Amino acid sequence: MVSTQSADYAGVPLPEVAVITNRLLSAETTEIILNRLDVIKGIRQIQMTGESIPKTINSGPGKGLPNNHTERRIINVNGREVELRYLVGAFYIELEVEDEAALDAKLEEIKGVLNECIEFGYTLNVGRYSKYKPTLHDYRSE
Repeated sequence: MVSTQSADYAGVPLPEVAVITNRLLSAETTEIILNRLDVIKGIRQIQMTGESIPKTINSGPGKGLPNNHTERRIINVNGREVELRYLVGAFYIELEVEDEAALDAKLEEIKGVLNECIEFGYTLNVGRYSKYKPTLHDYRSE
């Protein structure tokens, strides 16, 4: 039997904004962006991804030695300490909005923050980029 219900999360469709930067961001820039986005009402969660910075060197002659990378550090986001383990290249921002007008207003606020902080440009798309309900893989891994 095929379900005709639309995809939703907790009864409310939640769009996501994918922000892909043209260059990887420094820890300082990432901290500034997260602090400015944190004050925008209606942002449910922010996921970040990018180039991993491991604690120890994984290969080569220095394998197993501590990785003293200057960008792997603790950043402060609205009073909370967050360990930054990536050179961030993408943000996935989940929004709680009621309609298209509210979505457009939130997008303008987000664009304002990004235009101030990201000097090398970015791409912004709206859609659904992370799963919102369990998949077959989740049931099989239990």
